Amino acid sequence: MAVIDVVKWDASPTLLAWKFPSSSLATWTQLVVNETQEAFVVHAGVYDGPFGAGRHTLITENLPLVRKLLGIPFGGASPFSAEVWFVNRGLNLNVKWGTSDPIQLEDPKYGLMIPVRSFGQYWVQVEDSKRCLLTLVGPLTGFDTATLNTYFASIFTSRIKTVIASEIIEQKISILEISSHLDRLSTALRQSLESDLEEYGLALTNFNVSSINVPEDDPAVMSLKAALAKRAELGVLGFTYQQDRSFDVLETAAGNEGTAGGLLGAGLGLGLGVGIGPTMAHSIADVPSVMSTSQAPANSAATPQGSSEAAEKVRLLRELAEMHGAGQLTDEEFSEAKRTILGGS
Repeated sequence: MAVIDVVKWDASPTLLAWKFPSSSLATWTQLVVNETQEAFVVHAGVYDGPFGAGRHTLITENLPLVRKLLGIPFGGASPFSAEVWFVNRGLNLNVKWGTSDPIQLEDPKYGLMIPVRSFGQYWVQVEDSKRCLLTLVGPLTGFDTATLNTYFASIFTSRIKTVIASEIIEQKISILEISSHLDRLSTALRQSLESDLEEYGLALTNFNVSSINVPEDDPAVMSLKAALAKRAELGVLGFTYQQDRSFDVLETAAGNEGTAGGLLGAGLGLGLGVGIGPTMAHSIADVPSVMSTSQAPANSAATPQGSSEAAEKVRLLRELAEMHGAGQLTDEEFSEAKRTILGGS
């Protein structure tokens, strides 16, 4: 193999470290180190350097350890075998990270185990070149940002899970609402990860959480979103979830034969509470014009007595809510119609 006279590296922005492909060097070999780089001459695990930006001639004065190991005088152009390592000291931008698998976390607001995924990017800078080569690079011929991500994947996942879990527990927020806390999470994760990267000669100059989301096809997520959609729908129609459940109970009970059904019918007719809530119980007024034959739900004129009357009123209330949700009734007309169905006076 030919003896190398000039050793240099035109650095790639994705590489943190790179080994020159030839180890056949000679005294008087020119070592060229660019800005934002450092270089080391390595023989038998012993590092001579670092060599900073500029042109360096490999002679006795700057390779004392290699000369001692090889036992050569370095007085002329004597060939010798040694590796040259370059380290990129520049800032590495846009190093992307992401959780490979969803993290299972309990939502403190809804009590469900929800799978969470998180993504972002971080900025690193080599702070201690020799430590980086010894602890991270080892026998590799190069070390890029993809390798860095793979190396720190388990550490990142553990820290991300801990910090996100702490945030939702301490702040008592739902995982579905965590996106409004990304800045605070980014700062907390940077502080948590700084010491881990420092052990490998790296400085974490910034850390960004750009997204926290949940898989849309997960059963727990689908169930939760369906429940939230139902709650929103009831809010638009003017009912609470408890009132909607009361309609279900009353409709079932009113259909039963006997005194219980009759009493429920009487309670509905008087507009008493029976789980419908204060909004309806206090809405007693005259029959509004909106309940004319053209707008009122079908069969409203033929309301049976007793338990059948209660079931009919529940049906009418549901149909009224649908008309209101469809925009066929104004809020005022909706309220007056409810009073009418409940037998307001």
